[in-house]
Amino acid sequence: MITEYAVALALCSLAVATWSFVQAARNRPPARPLLIGLAAIEVLLLVQVVISVVLLVGGQRPGSMVTFLAYLVGSLLVLPIGTAWALAERSRSSTVVLGVACVTVPVLILRMSEVWGGAGA
Repeated sequence: MITEYAVALALCSLAVATWSFVQAARNRPPARPLLIGLAAIEVLLLVQVVISVVLLVGGQRPGSMVTFLAYLVGSLLVLPIGTAWALAERSRSSTVVLGVACVTVPVLILRMSEVWGGAGA
C-alpha cells in the first residue's frame, strides 16, 4: 500500500466529514456540493483499489489477504450506503449520517494499512 496516498485519502475524507458536520450544525440537509464531495472521495477510493490490485499483481502481499480485501470492499461500500440512507430522508440527521460515513473511511484505510504491513492480521 502506498502510505502517502492513504494519508491523503484519509485527510480528504475527514475534510468532507467536517464539511458535513458543519452543514448539520447549520441545520442543512445534504446538498449537491456535499454529494459531489462524497463522489470525489469514492473516486479516490476506487483509485486505492487500483493501486492495491497493481501491488498485488506485482507480488506484494498484505499480512492477511482476506482481512485486507474485506476492508478494501468495505471502504468502497460505506459511502454509497450512507448516501442512500441520507437521500431516503433529506434532513439534518441525514447530513450527520454522511459525516459519520466519511469518518469511517479513514478508520478503514488505517486498518488496511496496518493489515498490509502485517500488523493486526
